[in-house]
Amino acid sequence: MKRLFVISGCSGGGKSTLIKHLSGMGYACVLEPGRRIIAEETATGGSALPWIDLQAFAESAVAMAKSDIAEAASNPASPVFFDRSLIDAATALEHTTGTQCPDAWRGQSSYARTVFMAPPWREIFTTDSDRRHGFAEAVAEYDRLILAYQSLNFGIERLPLSPVEDRAEWLLERIGLSA
Repeated sequence: MKRLFVISGCSGGGKSTLIKHLSGMGYACVLEPGRRIIAEETATGGSALPWIDLQAFAESAVAMAKSDIAEAASNPASPVFFDRSLIDAATALEHTTGTQCPDAWRGQSSYARTVFMAPPWREIFTTDSDRRHGFAEAVAEYDRLILAYQSLNFGIERLPLSPVEDRAEWLLERIGLSA
């Protein structure tokens, strides 16, 4: 059984909050590439930012996601939870360029075949200095991700719209672990 689990879905849908909670419970977690890239680019004066150069940002996210897979695969910890994945990054790159990028998808088979999707949740959606897009754009991104995961034959489990503790318990039960 593959032990690399993806938590994907709507921007602002509570993925990072769930990852932080799982990490606090002692589980190995990989933080979202996009947030890490924004922090690095901002600190170094770089331009691979979604509001400056979306293609460079997406290309960086693909590279970082591939590196994250390799690092997690070499770590014996089980399970590992990913806040977004290579599939998210490759989907963003293809959306940005308007062309298929087959090399971007290499490595996606390392993940468990069920992805946990955070659905659009208007009540918790907020913008911040790193998330500058609105709810409509987040929903459009979610729709693209659903199609991408389905096209790759991933099973999709929709996270419940519930407090983070309940979401974590639900997720752990789905993969055969007790909270």
